[in-house]
Amino acid sequence: MKKTALVVLSIAALAIAGCKDKPKTETPVAPQGQAQPGAAPGAAAPGGDPHAGMKAQEIPAGAGKKATVTQTMNSGGYTYVEAADEKGVKVWLALPEIKVAKGDKIEYPETPPLANFQSKTLNKTFEKISFIPGIRIVK
Repeated sequence: MKKTALVVLSIAALAIAGCKDKPKTETPVAPQGQAQPGAAPGAAAPGGDPHAGMKAQEIPAGAGKKATVTQTMNSGGYTYVEAADEKGVKVWLALPEIKVAKGDKIEYPETPPLANFQSKTLNKTFEKISFIPGIRIVK
């Protein structure tokens, strides 16, 4: 009985201590789509798209795999590229939106693919797709 009373009193004391008003030191959260005050320009709001405002990076020559674009589509701020390597093996790539056309020769960094990725904006599931920072269009 004494142990039970002691446990109940301990729980009650912790509950009371936890319910006291604490000083407001948290940073206010900006509405979705707006940056927080003092945040870096172009920074995403909490809960927003972490890639919002990102630009595709130029990949240096010789830094990646070579392929030819077989199809491309833009949606939701991304460019989805299907490309075939010299052996005809096709891969899907997703990167920040960029202008690329069917038939373009590209170089891209090799990254591990995600399996069964569903794009809500395209209403399409990709069996395998690699998210990359950018491509190099070979002239």
